[in-house]
Amino acid sequence: MEKIEEQFANLHIVKCSSGTKEPTYLLGIDTSKTVQAGTENLVAVLCSNGSIRIYDKERLNVLREFSGYPGLLNGVRFAHSCDSVYSACTDGTVKCWDARVAREKPVQLFKGYPSNIFISFDINCNDHIICAGTEKVDDDALLVFWDARMNSQDLSTTKDPLGVYSETHSDDVTQVRFHPSNPNMVVSGSSDGLVNVFDINVDNEEDALVTTCNSISSVSCIGWSGKGYKQIYCMTHDEGFYWWDLNHLDTDEPVTRLNIQDVREAVNMKEDSLDYLIGGLYHEKTDTLHVIGGTNTGRIHLMNCSTSGLTHVTSLQGGHAATVRSFCWNVQDDSLLTGGEDAQLLLWKPGAIEKTFTKKESMKIASSVHQRVRVHSNDSYKRRKKQ
Repeated sequence: MEKIEEQFANLHIVKCSSGTKEPTYLLGIDTSKTVQAGTENLVAVLCSNGSIRIYDKERLNVLREFSGYPGLLNGVRFAHSCDSVYSACTDGTVKCWDARVAREKPVQLFKGYPSNIFISFDINCNDHIICAGTEKVDDDALLVFWDARMNSQDLSTTKDPLGVYSETHSDDVTQVRFHPSNPNMVVSGSSDGLVNVFDINVDNEEDALVTTCNSISSVSCIGWSGKGYKQIYCMTHDEGFYWWDLNHLDTDEPVTRLNIQDVREAVNMKEDSLDYLIGGLYHEKTDTLHVIGGTNTGRIHLMNCSTSGLTHVTSLQGGHAATVRSFCWNVQDDSLLTGGEDAQLLLWKPGAIEKTFTKKESMKIASSVHQRVRVHSNDSYKRRKKQ
């Protein structure tokens, strides 16, 4: 089996997105999970103007655009069983659109409580439950839950929450990620530095909290990794990286696999530089966790993750001309989609003949990603179960 390092190094640009009237940062990318003969593969991209653009993956042309106006959209996720695309909104809703149909209004609206401003969300692997995280308002930073299933007896397009978790975060909930295969497990990250794992099948919040890990800084990215996805990793707004093993909660083994307060200082880049982290990439076939980072001039770095640290493996260059904000790896064809501050969406494929095009400069506009960066000095490491 070819290692992901070799697959990554063999990637070449095969397509660049067509231009749009309003250039924006591309902050998040997700691809449709359904594969049907004779239908186009769809890509949903979160833009810094608070909208979502739907692209045809092979041609990378914009098919349609959805807006949360007057609110701004945060996050983008396709459903697992259909081509519905979701996004949280600052107007206190989570919106769901049919990605194949151009229409102004969402097909379903998940309404929060008064004063909720949603900045993160996810939908679980069986498309039954949505969870969204709020900005802190007064003393409240909430995780809000809805039943996402369509009920033929209830034709209403608006749904009220099932309930909330209100006691486990003390600041903005910046990240929510459900387990890839267990619909009841979800992890949340916050500006308070805490990363909480919940089993939502348990009745109340206190008992649902499986464990709490502390990144000591504002959380920018979280994800699942390891065999059976029993590990979690976290990145922070000041470029820290943390990796925990939930298999060790009831053992004497350490839960922390890796703790790096500033990856920029810890990774040996030789002749190159590392300016920021973009996200994590767990490769299930090879059981390896990788970290993706980059430079302000658009180079993309792949780092291998082990308990001894992060090791730079290979880089992609010649595509982006500015900071890369988002990526999406396709395990079916080993292709990579990347988006950045140069307003470009690029499709990379292994062994392809590389396209040549003129690079675009960075769009010097304000970005919603520059958010809520607060470093916390409290290094307590709370745990409900024995380490």
